[in-house]
Amino acid sequence: MHEYDFGFSLPKGYQVFLDDLGDQPGYDIGETGICLYAKEDLTERNQTYQIDEDEPDFFMIGQDGDLAYFLKKNGDDSIYENDLGALGSLEMQKVAESIADFINQILQEE
Repeated sequence: MHEYDFGFSLPKGYQVFLDDLGDQPGYDIGETGICLYAKEDLTERNQTYQIDEDEPDFFMIGQDGDLAYFLKKNGDDSIYENDLGALGSLEMQKVAESIADFINQILQEE
């Protein structure tokens, strides 16, 4: 397992996901339009959308258009979502207990 240095601790389940993703350019969940970012894109995407300014306790891990998916920094494996245009004004909504649960839920809905 790799250690990822983003300035906070990633949940172990998400670290395993990134390890399994390896050199892939990201992970598209079926034909849903949801893309989970590759390790090398995480910092850039969070900077582009100024996540640290609007949601300093969260880290964006993927998106589907204007809907983004997050982990809580130094938190557990839970996945949250929020509209990128509403960051800082609407509470994060917990959508899954882990990245594996999130992917499975989305695939079942497809």
